[in-house]
Amino acid sequence: MAVRGPSMSPTLRDADVVLVRFGAAVRSGDVVLVRWATRPGQLSVKRAVQHTETGWWVLGDNPYGSTDSRTLGPAEVLAVVAWRLWPRPGRLRPTAE
Repeated sequence: MAVRGPSMSPTLRDADVVLVRFGAAVRSGDVVLVRWATRPGQLSVKRAVQHTETGWWVLGDNPYGSTDSRTLGPAEVLAVVAWRLWPRPGRLRPTAE
């Protein structure tokens, strides 16, 4: 899938292509593919922060260019983003807690 927008900069940039793993265990700090109940047709890539009773609290790495749980509340995590395939191939690692 291709990333759109600046919300995950500098980790991911607009037009980066990533590989996601559906069914992977989610940990705080992982980059994840999510959707919100209020925006069911929109998929977003964010960083998992904390699991709550109603979903995951997720944030963009770029707080000035991200619409995330601060605005939309907890999200449903669909997959973990494991690799950037293009243009700078490499595994994405979770942030340190």
